[in-house]
Amino acid sequence: MSTNSFRDNMNASLDQAKVKAQRIFRITMWSLLIAGILFGIGYFIYRTYPKSQSEQTGTLFKLAYDGYVFKTYEGQLHLIGSAMITSQSTWNFSIKDENTYNELQQYVGKTVKLYYKELPETALPWQGKTPYIVFKVEPLQ
Repeated sequence: MSTNSFRDNMNASLDQAKVKAQRIFRITMWSLLIAGILFGIGYFIYRTYPKSQSEQTGTLFKLAYDGYVFKTYEGQLHLIGSAMITSQSTWNFSIKDENTYNELQQYVGKTVKLYYKELPETALPWQGKTPYIVFKVEPLQ
């Protein structure tokens, strides 16, 4: 009889330990899930919220729809004030959407003023290859 009561106590203790372990596991998993979601939202906001907004003036000489997995609109501007096209006198940028890209196609080879937003780092893959996202173009005479 004492063996059965000992066994019953052990089984009860094991059952309580299992329930407690399951509860701790469940709380841990929910906490990790919530923390992961909050981190993901914060990271997305950080990578998409513009650091600054500015403009750049020059001759538009290249536009492309580029990429393997994420197709993005890209362009290059030859900055005003430099006689030759070099890596120091060109400015690479990404284009926000197809409408802006279509508008820019009209001005290839012409002097333009581009309005852009600068992101904290290189944009997310589907936003472009540079941290400079052009959203508006204005032709200059």
